[in-house]
Amino acid sequence: MLNYLIGLIGILVILGLAYVPSYDKKQVRFRPIWQLLILQFLLAYAMLNANVGQLLINFIVACFGQLLKFSSVGIDFVFGGLVNLNSFSFFFQVLMPIVFVSALIGILQYWKILGLIIRVLGFLLSKVNGMGRLESYNTVASAILGQSEVFISIKKQLPLLPEKRLFTLCTAAMSTVSASIIAAYMQLIEPRYVVTAVVLNLFGSCIIASLINPYQVDPVDDVLSIKEEPQSFFEMLAEYILDGFKIAVIVAAMLVGFIALLELINAIFIQLFGISFQTCLGYLFAPLAFLTGIPWRSAIAAGSIMATKLLSNEFVAMQDMKSCLDTARCVFDARSNAILSVFLVSFANFGSIGIICGCIKALDARQGNLAARFGFKLLYSASLVSFLSATVVGLVF
Repeated sequence: MLNYLIGLIGILVILGLAYVPSYDKKQVRFRPIWQLLILQFLLAYAMLNANVGQLLINFIVACFGQLLKFSSVGIDFVFGGLVNLNSFSFFFQVLMPIVFVSALIGILQYWKILGLIIRVLGFLLSKVNGMGRLESYNTVASAILGQSEVFISIKKQLPLLPEKRLFTLCTAAMSTVSASIIAAYMQLIEPRYVVTAVVLNLFGSCIIASLINPYQVDPVDDVLSIKEEPQSFFEMLAEYILDGFKIAVIVAAMLVGFIALLELINAIFIQLFGISFQTCLGYLFAPLAFLTGIPWRSAIAAGSIMATKLLSNEFVAMQDMKSCLDTARCVFDARSNAILSVFLVSFANFGSIGIICGCIKALDARQGNLAARFGFKLLYSASLVSFLSATVVGLVF
């Protein structure tokens, strides 16, 4: 009973943290927010507890498992001699499959299957979230195409967007993840939590954006114009394969830099204060980890991993969590593991501010500068989405 009480308090605190800095509290429409929140609980329960939901998740996980097997054939052909037998290589086994998954996404996009799915899901989402068609499309597309590609698809409308609508689009892009790297996540944390997080974050981004950035779209302006550049099949395929490889290399470079910097900072803190930097962050984030439903005995360790994710990226935090569990430096029960895993599946980190602003600026300099001005508030909003999804999981697990 105490767990439910803490979880409900956590939900109210997170919603309050979004409502307090709201641009215009009078414009907040609570009915769509409660509808979305109820949907979050129902879907979380179905995916984690109901037989039908678990069968669906098992099917999705099995599909990604097969994709990983197919991708390993190409990886072994190119890099086979570089991988030691019975050893784990993060770059080859986690990041390289992104290339193959990216190619599949490109094919589905070229055949317009993916576009149809995004439009249909976006249309259904618009019926419950109280937002415009563009916002709903963007929310679904961000979870499939990624935080950069989604803005390319709406570049015709990008220069015409007012600040509030642009903020909502950016919040969705930072709160979700790209389908091309879901398989990579599934090798670091339990796959069913990855799928659960992707679904919950779709609704969570609408909830937080509706509280912190309320507005109503004029029906005249509620249009959806998607830009698709004409390409031949093999032009598209080559582009998506190279994009997948670029993502893998960029993530690898970020991991090398962030992990090395964290190790350096931890060493400095241990020498000066006798405690690591990540442990200090753990104490700061422990109350928030506790409100998501993680027991206090594990809250400091969980808070440290949460903070690592926000300061660096989700891959660094997932690897830190995996290492922490493998070496028994931290012990999480099944519920805490579910909560923390769902929290980690999003692009909410400092690096994403630069990625999103840079992409928008490349398409429209004025809008890029505008997005950069609310960069920290954007990170704040996307972080609340992660906390909200994690707390919902803590209540239904």
